[in-house]
Amino acid sequence: MTTMVKTKARALRAAKTEALTAPVLPVNRILKGDCIDIMRTLPDASIDMIFADPPYNLQLGGDLARPDGSHVDAVTNDWDKFTSFATYDKFTREWLGEARRLLKPDGSIWVIGSYHNIFRVGAILQDLGFWILNDIVWRKANPMPNFKGTRFTNAHETLIWASKSEKSKYTFNYRAMKTLNDEL
Repeated sequence: MTTMVKTKARALRAAKTEALTAPVLPVNRILKGDCIDIMRTLPDASIDMIFADPPYNLQLGGDLARPDGSHVDAVTNDWDKFTSFATYDKFTREWLGEARRLLKPDGSIWVIGSYHNIFRVGAILQDLGFWILNDIVWRKANPMPNFKGTRFTNAHETLIWASKSEKSKYTFNYRAMKTLNDEL
């Protein structure tokens, strides 16, 4: 009998210690740092919805200039530079894998991108088991001008809305969306 009591007491102490060391989801805080490293510190299945605006992998080589020769500020920071599509895909697979781990079973994710990255992101979402619900076009009223005139003006970005799985019971407030969009 004493052994059983000691075993139960030991199990209770272990459970309390585990509860104290389990990751806690920070609320009302901005977490600064490498997104993948930060996501790895968060508890499994703790997020209802993720909105992601990942690097677009713009592949801008050299400077971008207007017809008058003035410089265009573009994304030239290291966070948007990848040595290859394979490197970009590896990064995308890693952060989306963490996003999937963090989502609750009925959670969903929204990812925005441009033609530079959104097709790669969509394929990786599907490879990881997400279920694509919709693609939404954000039409830009004032897009970046087409300075060189060598292709169409990129006047939109695409959002992919996906649930964690095909069986997820995601939230969609249809009536509110209709009302906010003048019943379109």
